[in-house]
Amino acid sequence: MKSKYLRVLVSCFLLMAGVANGRAAETEAAGNRVFRAGAAMADITPPLGELVVGGFAPFPATAIHDKLHAKCLVLDDGETQIAFVICDNLGIVREVYDNARKMIGDETKLRPENILMAATHTHSGTRSSTERYAPLLSRGIANAVRDAYANLEPARIGWGGIEEPSELFNRRWFVSDQKLLQNPFGGLDKVRMNPPRGSAALIEPAGPVDPEVSFLSVQSIDGRPIALLANYSLHYVGGVDQGDVSADYFGIFSQRIGELLDAGANDRPFVGMMSNGTSGDVNNINFRGRDGKSYKQYEKMAEVAEVVAQRVKSAHDQIEFRDWVPLKSARRELTLKFRKPDEAMQKYFAEVLAKPEGAERYHRYETNYAGRVQTLLDGPDEVSIPLQAVRIGDLAIAAIPFEVFTEIGLEIKEKSPFKDAFTIELANDSHGYLPTPRQHELGGYETWMGTNRVQLDASERITTVILELMAELK
Repeated sequence: MKSKYLRVLVSCFLLMAGVANGRAAETEAAGNRVFRAGAAMADITPPLGELVVGGFAPFPATAIHDKLHAKCLVLDDGETQIAFVICDNLGIVREVYDNARKMIGDETKLRPENILMAATHTHSGTRSSTERYAPLLSRGIANAVRDAYANLEPARIGWGGIEEPSELFNRRWFVSDQKLLQNPFGGLDKVRMNPPRGSAALIEPAGPVDPEVSFLSVQSIDGRPIALLANYSLHYVGGVDQGDVSADYFGIFSQRIGELLDAGANDRPFVGMMSNGTSGDVNNINFRGRDGKSYKQYEKMAEVAEVVAQRVKSAHDQIEFRDWVPLKSARRELTLKFRKPDEAMQKYFAEVLAKPEGAERYHRYETNYAGRVQTLLDGPDEVSIPLQAVRIGDLAIAAIPFEVFTEIGLEIKEKSPFKDAFTIELANDSHGYLPTPRQHELGGYETWMGTNRVQLDASERITTVILELMAELK
């Protein structure tokens, strides 16, 4: 018994010594360097008349329900500077980001490659690449970074996470009704995206959810909140009037977390930020639910934002703030092949397009996908995508330019060499959905050629590169 007690004491001593040595190493690395942080946001609301995208039939923006923003957090460990920019948009093309990086390089001392830029995936935003909106969007992103850089001040940083599974539901389902499995290519899938809610045909979801809300928080030396960047694997919520422009729950959360942290009591503005995690196959619809509750427009997204903000606040009360942590960023380009239709698919869609007006159709979107497949056929054979990993102390953040399936994010968390990790999707570019090879075998909307555009093993190649980048940072 005494020997067992001594072993426990020795184990506790070694554990505390390891923690102390880690703190000592961190302190030694800090030297006389001062950790700094700055945050700001800029208006990126599109002009009315721009097309709201996110569905098969875009429509003009006719009202601004709430303004859209580019929100930036800049961090500086005395040697390396990194920045995060989270934009209220469905998905932003690389050209817009690159134009913003050029402005940032001209107007600040930030290294443009050390900036992680991402879209939230609000479905009530407009296309990023139009002639009228793209320059305004690039300028707004650059303004947010420039102002955040100008706001750098001595700061402390902390991070954490907490689970909130109540708002997450995998939207891909095995179902027993074959009519629900028809696809635009004349065949049958094994799973259905967004099946009828409460249907007797529901069997089980085809994938997991990630319930963790991850976040990092920075405050001034005297404890004033500067910014909080959160990450949740929830596609979006929706429930808006047609034609409305809105930041969705991402915007409501950003405001609400500031209120919960009592940030309004200070004379310096606080910047709340919610990034989208790996949510390509997850949304806010409880498909087994039969409660029949109806929501007014914007009511559901406010409810989700409140639930998530309250959970983050409860976890935030427990985190440890540090005076200094090391920062690093690593990027790599990965070349992927575009998918191309074979001869049989080309022949099928030629027959689809040859059908007389009013003829019976196998699938309601078959003509849409005839166009998407033709675009892939006529387009380039490959694409270079930017992948990025950022280190903040013992936290790693991955950046992937797709709507990433949740199981990919879970794998990155599990295999990351860092104690904590999360992924921001639709980052640095926008290339549609990223299913796993297993999900490709099941079919369904997110895997259809034209919705997914790159080679079938892309998720495995991307995960490998992300983990290699994290290993470099470690």
